Amino acid sequence: MTKSLKGCKVAVFAVDGFEQAELFEPKRALAEAGATVHVVSAKPGKIQGFKHVDKGDAVDVDAAFDKASADQYDALVLPGGLVNSDAIRLLPQAQAFNRTLIAHLTKRKPGQQHSKQS
Repeated sequence: MTKSLKGCKVAVFAVDGFEQAELFEPKRALAEAGATVHVVSAKPGKIQGFKHVDKGDAVDVDAAFDKASADQYDALVLPGGLVNSDAIRLLPQAQAFNRTLIAHLTKRKPGQQHSKQS
């Protein structure tokens, strides 16, 4: 895979109950393509994944919704799975982050990436 996402910073929204493959696989692929990927959640620490109905692996949270700055990201991934997407769409902090990110991205020139990597 070409390292075409070098310099991009991607937020992955997830909460306890996320479908493991729906988070881990896109996160891995984005990182392999050169992106910096952060798991952003409702709480700091770790969140619990699931493999269908069985408990899976936990993942470290890089930032909580209320501490992450949406204008520092170039893209958002919302992993599938019933619990994760339904829970996140009801969180006011996630809604605010998403609105800010969309506003930030629509002000850029086409093809322009965020220039600050952290």
